[in-house]
Amino acid sequence: MELEQAQRPPASPLQLRGALDPGLSRWLWLVKWLLAIPHFVVLFFLWLAFLVLTVVAFFAILFTGRYPRGIFDFNVGVLRWTWRVVFYSYGALGTDRYPPFTLHDAEYPATLELAYPERLSRGLVLVKWWLLAIPHYIVVGVFLGGGYAAAEATDWIWVVGVEAGLIGTLVLFAAVALLFTTRYPRGIFEFVLGLDRWVARVAVYAGLMTDTYPPFRLDQGGEDAAAVPTEPPPTLHAAETAAVASAPLAPAGEGGGAGRVVLLVLGSIAAVLAFGLLAGGCALVAVDQSQRDDDGFLMSPSEDFRTPTYAIVSESADIETGGAEWALDSFLGTVRIRSESERPVFVGVGPATEVDRYLDDVEHDVVTDLEDEPRYSRLGGGEPDGPPGAQQFWAASTSGSGEQTLDWEPEDGDWRAVVMNADGRRGISAELSIGAELDSVIWVGVGLLAAGALLAAGAALAITAGVRRRRR
Repeated sequence: MELEQAQRPPASPLQLRGALDPGLSRWLWLVKWLLAIPHFVVLFFLWLAFLVLTVVAFFAILFTGRYPRGIFDFNVGVLRWTWRVVFYSYGALGTDRYPPFTLHDAEYPATLELAYPERLSRGLVLVKWWLLAIPHYIVVGVFLGGGYAAAEATDWIWVVGVEAGLIGTLVLFAAVALLFTTRYPRGIFEFVLGLDRWVARVAVYAGLMTDTYPPFRLDQGGEDAAAVPTEPPPTLHAAETAAVASAPLAPAGEGGGAGRVVLLVLGSIAAVLAFGLLAGGCALVAVDQSQRDDDGFLMSPSEDFRTPTYAIVSESADIETGGAEWALDSFLGTVRIRSESERPVFVGVGPATEVDRYLDDVEHDVVTDLEDEPRYSRLGGGEPDGPPGAQQFWAASTSGSGEQTLDWEPEDGDWRAVVMNADGRRGISAELSIGAELDSVIWVGVGLLAAGALLAAGAALAITAGVRRRRR
């Protein structure tokens, strides 16, 4: 007995088991990706809820040292559901029995149980999910496939990256063997179960559900030899048995299993949307407060524009309000272009047709991208017929050295902005920025913040209600 205990691997709070069906279909694995689509859709939302609730659990552990039991039970249910789908599909192909749609334990060849931790380290929660788990992320990335799978290992989402990794490759070999021999190689199955078990241990550790560090050990086979042994239930005395037997049964569904899942999923979706609204509102308010100049214009950062040609031209801007120019004035307002250069430069805005006619057969660059630095599309030709300031079609223009400012009132039409040397010579160098009054930005940002706050409050109520609806 002592020798058996000495040879037993260190106990793990996770119990992950899988029983290989003896009579697997030789062809069903070809269409399991299609049959499992309903599960994939549901699991997408369940994992969304899992992530949001894990963040809630993070703060609960940080301040109380305890993982909220309602959240823990739900997240274990998500892991259990995921393991059944993985075992049925391309994470193992261990059974042809269709997985049940439930978070609870069920009679199925694949089972997962996780012991609830009464206490968790408040300091360890800050580092275990990212710093301490990095070595495992690298290993699990190989199991699941590609560099992106290592990031997904924290969520234990095999359905995305499994086909490219070691697990997917081994399962493919087993599927081919099943197709031609009707037998699933037992050695491959036990090895794949060991890999799946490793991934699951990393998932529960990174999901803050245990402080037990995942071992760097491959526990192969369908039975989990390293699982924490469960104690047998205590024997009831006759009086206790009679009391239990005579106790009224809770009505079916009173625990709100389905309603609880719906509340948690809807609350999680609302939380994600609220986060997006709050982030967008904060970004707009921050930009509005930091990027306005002394005259109240919301300006872009200055970019250095250089070209050996005769002109730098913007892509055409087609403005069409349909007679509602008041909306353009209310939202956009006056457009401002600011330039700064050592040599006298000309900056103008004019109708696209007139600009194209003026620069026809003139070598110039058209700005195509401003993401990192200005990028151009060059058009060949010669020099212009005359300096840009002598042309009469400009709707707004300015010229000179040093800092120059052009203000333009947008109106319907197709427009281009042009930068040239004032004398029409080749070789342009100027720092340019563009902006507009955009008085409505601050109000849009405030509106997003208000909507995000309301949605976050609703998400908190839904998640709280879902967590509190416990089974009797």
